[in-house]
Amino acid sequence: MKKTLLLSAALTALSASAQTTVTVTTGAGNATQTYYSLANGVQASANLADWDLAFEINSFNSSILVNTAKGLKVYETTAAMDEWELLNAPDVENWTLLQNSETHWSSGALTHGNNLSEPTGLNVGWGNYNMITHTIVGSKIYVIEDTEGNFRKLRINSLATGTYSFTYAAIDGSGEQTSALQKSNFIGKNFGYFNLSTGATADMEPAADEWDLLFTKYIAVIPAPEPTPYPVAGVLQNKRVMAMQVDGVPTAEAMWNSADLDSAINIIGSDWKTFNMTTFQYEYAADRTYFVEDRDLNIWKLIFIGYGGSSNGDMTFTQELVSSVGVEEEAYGQLAVFPNPTAQGQVSVVLNSEVRNGQLTVFDRSGRAVKEQLVNGGGALAAVPLDLSGLQAGLYMVRLDATGAVFQTRVVVE
Repeated sequence: MKKTLLLSAALTALSASAQTTVTVTTGAGNATQTYYSLANGVQASANLADWDLAFEINSFNSSILVNTAKGLKVYETTAAMDEWELLNAPDVENWTLLQNSETHWSSGALTHGNNLSEPTGLNVGWGNYNMITHTIVGSKIYVIEDTEGNFRKLRINSLATGTYSFTYAAIDGSGEQTSALQKSNFIGKNFGYFNLSTGATADMEPAADEWDLLFTKYIAVIPAPEPTPYPVAGVLQNKRVMAMQVDGVPTAEAMWNSADLDSAINIIGSDWKTFNMTTFQYEYAADRTYFVEDRDLNIWKLIFIGYGGSSNGDMTFTQELVSSVGVEEEAYGQLAVFPNPTAQGQVSVVLNSEVRNGQLTVFDRSGRAVKEQLVNGGGALAAVPLDLSGLQAGLYMVRLDATGAVFQTRVVVE
């Protein structure tokens, strides 16, 4: 009986996903960072200027971001930790200007020089991991320059038992403060934030599992005529949110399985728009499509169609659910797989269309066809057996090419 009810639910949920137009704002001057869920809309907004440092919260991570988007510059100095008091004047010509990574959240400006990718790497950038105490001890002194040309020195003392300790002062040593940020105060978040001017921590973002995209201003490296850091307004992906950019294909024909999804956080980024210096208008590529896999493994199709510029920071796009993992949601495109997920390898592909003949193909995440069979449907609500035994555990796309129509959905093999 339970199986019959589930199958009935899958059949009744069969429907095409609607394309909706959405505008998300970053405010005048792109002064707001806005957290957006593809399924549930805007989750939170925060003032970009309210933070200076962001400390990574995840248990085994220690990245530290500097808010360069609001105009801060951060330098790695040549001073050793025991030379803190000797560092009392700017020397930017001999310091190293740092940037946050625009591709990975866990590569903040203060992780510069880390060797964690090496088999025995213990240097996280700002400090070294102690295998005996299981703490990270600071090893570098930094200087942060604000938009008015004021310099402040900073050292990260340690990360021990889930608490970051750090000391900062004016470059001449005045106003020295030692503060702490506890990871336990930001459980479920990607970062905890700190404002050097107020000396206070800040809770800026929603829980990590509540948002997919961040609409914000950030620093990107413009490659020509020579690599130059430049503030841009765009869209960054949350951790565990994958995306893909498809160019040169009409947006109506773009397929999400045409290439691998990528974990780089700036796949959407800022280059979906260009500014025409002749017309003084923003332009948008007519054949550029983005596909985003959210944290629940649903895949969305996004097409950006408008940007209001710094006057209002509005970013407008269409979004459409093109593949969904849930049993009831698998009905998208009049195609469903039951049971889903499957551990046995034997499933039924349920059709809710007058499909008489077609080609049924199963693709892995790289877009490679791993199963193919012909379909001779019996009309609406036909169930076609499909053997998935022998496939490795993972996520697969099921596509039916029928006369005059294409249907697709996903199946998880456990």
